[in-house]
Amino acid sequence: MKKDNHSCLTEIVLLGFSDFQTIQGLLFSLILIFYLIALMGNSLVLFLTISSPTLHTPMYFFLWNLSFLEIGYTSSISPKMLLNLLSEKQTVSFWGCGCQMYFFLLFGVTECCLLCVMAYDRYVAICKPLQYPCIMNYRECVILAAVSWATGIFVGLGYSILIFTFPFCGSNQISHFFCDLMPVLRLASSYTYRNEVAISTLTVLADLILLLLILYSYILIISTILMMPLAKDRCKAFSTCSSHLTVVCIFYGTIIFTYIHPNSADSVDSNKIFALVYTVVTPSLNPIIYSLRNKEIKAAFMKSVRKKQSS
Repeated sequence: MKKDNHSCLTEIVLLGFSDFQTIQGLLFSLILIFYLIALMGNSLVLFLTISSPTLHTPMYFFLWNLSFLEIGYTSSISPKMLLNLLSEKQTVSFWGCGCQMYFFLLFGVTECCLLCVMAYDRYVAICKPLQYPCIMNYRECVILAAVSWATGIFVGLGYSILIFTFPFCGSNQISHFFCDLMPVLRLASSYTYRNEVAISTLTVLADLILLLLILYSYILIISTILMMPLAKDRCKAFSTCSSHLTVVCIFYGTIIFTYIHPNSADSVDSNKIFALVYTVVTPSLNPIIYSLRNKEIKAAFMKSVRKKQSS
């Protein structure tokens, strides 16, 4: 029994996009571009929201947390994927795979929770504007952010420990470009079908609960906006929510579709594409979405540029 609890594998082969040998160079270029955009865009939002006093509000406090998460989220996947695209031996050490899974889950789960918190922030701002400074005070914002981070840390740790306590003595190849939950679990030597079903069910349920909370917040928000007498006020209220709602739709849409998609040969390739969207593309789009539709961030950026030019 003690021997069974130890892994026979020392490394795991990530097949990734090996079926697309003819476009490996194109994939590398596109992923590198999106990764650099994600790093620069989120770093810029992070810098502006911290350095600009006009952006020291609850909404931007959560936004800089989101930008930090996006940097960590895509950095847990993209660098190794880029290295594998350049090398013939696309492998990762067994414990390196465990670390990658943990950080992917940590940042991913925390982002899910934080997007829900940001929806609550918009609900209070629009539906209870007079009580907003009292409800969303600095202490409350820190607590909500800390709970989001703590949830990500403990869920990531729990899932990683659960999966890597299984014996791994069979095949060491997974048809994915990173160490995702299901592909790694299917490598386990013991019978894991029930665990696959349990983990998939818990993942989908948790995502759906958070998504329903977000949707409920927006139902209340939209009903409040529609009751506003002035069209100008309605447009302003909608504009403060549209960026967040767009990010939620892209992030949750791709994740839920990936985990509820039927397990078939065709779904493996489609799951890779959707995983590529939420691990590489989405983190690069988020700062663009928030910046292009946000006058305060653009004003803070221009002020920072003029300040640097004058100095």
